[in-house]
Amino acid sequence: MDIRTLKTIATTLPPHIAILMQGPTGVGKSFAARAVAKELGLPYIDVRGSTMDESDMGIPDLEKSKEAGCYTKMLPSWYVRACREPVVLMLDEANRSLPQVMQGFFQIVLDRELGNGPDGEAYRLHPETRVIAAVNVGNEYDVNEMDPALLRRFWVTEIEPTVTNWIEWAKEAELDSVLIEFIQQNPEHWRVDPAAVESGTVCPNPASWHRLNDSLVHMTMAPAATAGSQPDLIYPIARGFVGTEAAIAFVDFVKNYERQISAEDILSGKTKAEDLENVEASVKMAVLDKVVDYATENKLKAKECKALAAFTLGLGGEFLFNTWTKLSSCGHMENIRAMHKLIGKDVVKAVQAARQLAK
Repeated sequence: MDIRTLKTIATTLPPHIAILMQGPTGVGKSFAARAVAKELGLPYIDVRGSTMDESDMGIPDLEKSKEAGCYTKMLPSWYVRACREPVVLMLDEANRSLPQVMQGFFQIVLDRELGNGPDGEAYRLHPETRVIAAVNVGNEYDVNEMDPALLRRFWVTEIEPTVTNWIEWAKEAELDSVLIEFIQQNPEHWRVDPAAVESGTVCPNPASWHRLNDSLVHMTMAPAATAGSQPDLIYPIARGFVGTEAAIAFVDFVKNYERQISAEDILSGKTKAEDLENVEASVKMAVLDKVVDYATENKLKAKECKALAAFTLGLGGEFLFNTWTKLSSCGHMENIRAMHKLIGKDVVKAVQAARQLAK
């Protein structure tokens, strides 16, 4: 399941239904949980089971035990807050936890409660608190088997993010535009399955590209600022995050970025459809995405609309249809109306032709 679908389902399930996300590390499980919290307008609390021991689930409260004349525990702050107010409680790396910690997680998921007060009553989660758990899967992980009794208490989903999802998020999060464009044009370097390579090999994943972005920006080597050059350190930095193969491709992309096609190139008529005749489909789509992004923020002039229409009609087929679909949802009605007059009929013909082929 992709993250957009997960977010839609997770925010509409009843609050008492716990969610379990399964997937390899770095695919965006924590990001998905944060996105759910943001969508719901709730605080996000991340509890990492792999770093906890039995004491982290509660320790003896000696003072209250003396007052009450019976044994009682102090519960962790994250749990107390989840009882006092609605939050999204993320139980991360649940299957890398010690058995005692997993049992605590079991009680939270199964009964939405933990521990016992002086009166013997358990401390219950707030009715609107939502519990999300995440587990790593794959042969490269040292994990414990999930208890079947625990597993059946969740709504379970496999997380399989898409490049499109990640690019949408990256634009919203204002990651470097050149790095985003590299992923658009080179999706094969976005994520590599660690199980498919030699153990210990650094592989790119959505999280590692995010960390690379933040590091380069912090070190004043943001790709958008260094495009057309090759700072000495960019390769070893990239290699440490995304591995050798992806780093080589990324550095080459940044170095030669001035040769990349911009939205202005298309809208001015400088670059025409025939110029991209032998270019890969992913590059064509990336160029068209740039134009849609531009059209979302700016009113297109009549000449620009005609140049874009000629370009998309020249590419034809899926490129024409996909561009129109994205333009239609960009929210800029003047641009939508102008482009509809120029390519609307051709889009309909393309759709009808595709349906005939499908039959």
